[in-house]
Amino acid sequence: MKKVFLVFFTVISMITFAQNEMTVTSGSFDFIKDETEINVQLKFDNTLYQVENLTEEQYLQNRKKDILAKSGKTEADWQKWSEEWNRFKSSEYLKYFMKGANSKSKIAFENERPAKYTLILDAQWIYAGWHGGIMGQEAKLTSVMKFVETNDPSKVLLELKADKILGKPQNKDFVMEYGRIAGAFEATGKRLMGKEYKRALRK
Repeated sequence: MKKVFLVFFTVISMITFAQNEMTVTSGSFDFIKDETEINVQLKFDNTLYQVENLTEEQYLQNRKKDILAKSGKTEADWQKWSEEWNRFKSSEYLKYFMKGANSKSKIAFENERPAKYTLILDAQWIYAGWHGGIMGQEAKLTSVMKFVETNDPSKVLLELKADKILGKPQNKDFVMEYGRIAGAFEATGKRLMGKEYKRALRK
């Protein structure tokens, strides 16, 4: 019985450790030391959602069914939700990420800037969390971040993997999926220029 419990505890510990971690997979932060601004791009090329690894189309189909199944909800309600989902995906997630990164760094992370280097943020997996009145679960984001030369994106200076970064628990849209996901983007930006960046500069 003790052996079974030990194995179970070890597996749980490994799973916990694997989440909310950011690791450098290639390159280093050396190039960034003298920079004052970094351009940022956000990609959703093959993003999967929820523990079931749904495509965005599948996720949205499920959400539409859920919304229309609620008493009094109509196609107009779904349209409003869909418009907000698309607005957050096209602009707000990136803003939240830059907010997080800029809160921890003297380097200005901005979109569409003529900077020497560009950070390409590839969102690979998103867990939207949930909200139920006074309680809720933050979203999680898994992403790959590549710092490349703006004029030659094939030149990758640094690549990082952020695994299931847990979102910030509060923002004005937290009750909605896109608000919670925005919190995960903000936490990822903050984490990027937090302890991992500072640890690298101490080397």
